Amino acid sequence: MAEETTETRENARKVREGLVTSSGMDKTAVVTVSTRKPHPRYKKSMARSTKLYVHDEENTLNVGDRVKVGETRPLSKLKRWRILEILERAK
Repeated sequence: MAEETTETRENARKVREGLVTSSGMDKTAVVTVSTRKPHPRYKKSMARSTKLYVHDEENTLNVGDRVKVGETRPLSKLKRWRILEILERAK
């Protein structure tokens, strides 16, 4: 067997930062992550957004919160992310 070091893993889990857009479900929130990428042909900067379903065990998130989420094992049909920290609360 190959030994695995505890310091670094071969494939680190993804970390994203986004805004909570929905928190109506039980123990689940929807986080929208916005990225800017150049258009493949025209090179103009385009805004792209992705919706991530995030596990929220204590139902603490509110719409408008800025959060950092991390990749995890599948928790349900669509949920593959967990809250790492709440960066900023909604005003």
